[in-house]
Amino acid sequence: MPNTLPKRPREKQTTISQPAQIYELKITLRGSKPPIWRRIAVVKNIRLSNLHQVIQVVMGWGNYHLHQFVIRNRRAKLTREELSSSSWQERYEKLIKCRDRCWSDSRMELEGAEDEKKMKLCDMAPAVKSNFIYEYDFGDGWEHEIKVVKIGPPVQGVKYPVCIAGKLACPPEDCGGIWGYYDMLEILKNPKHKQHKEFVEWIGGKFDPECFNLDEVNDTLRRLR
Repeated sequence: MPNTLPKRPREKQTTISQPAQIYELKITLRGSKPPIWRRIAVVKNIRLSNLHQVIQVVMGWGNYHLHQFVIRNRRAKLTREELSSSSWQERYEKLIKCRDRCWSDSRMELEGAEDEKKMKLCDMAPAVKSNFIYEYDFGDGWEHEIKVVKIGPPVQGVKYPVCIAGKLACPPEDCGGIWGYYDMLEILKNPKHKQHKEFVEWIGGKFDPECFNLDEVNDTLRRLR
């Protein structure tokens, strides 16, 4: 007799995608003493264009100025003898190899900078202790040292990016860089200083350099997601 039993439908094979690993980054504002820092957790494949937005939020900047990510070239710079003994083409090629590598917003058309939307964090900083620089506002020159401190699986129930910890307030925009910031704090502490009233009006009242509100930062990150 012919087999009249209906064929059993094949079970669909489902592949469970593994969640991306998480990078914990320590961000420290260079030149700040005591250090102004933040610790954040982001997915490893976050693009630098999105990491830029996260850094702006957690540090407290207003995203008013140009920025770039930089990997310093550890290669020794060329000596005068090397430069003088080479042809123009050889000198050019050697100088290119010594150049720092930079990424930024392609719309800003920064000379020598690559498109930050095309670079992922895990490709630029592949391992624990990898580090790079985030520079914001080329006039004031705010340089942030960023170091990978931990790589691991995501924590169940946590949505990324998230700020884990931090200390001290972000300096105000356009205050003259790190040294201008500390000069400003000294003036604000001294009511007798001839520029005290001017700085109080400029800052819009009181400024607390100790203030850092982790909950407010993470509320803003939630809106950013």
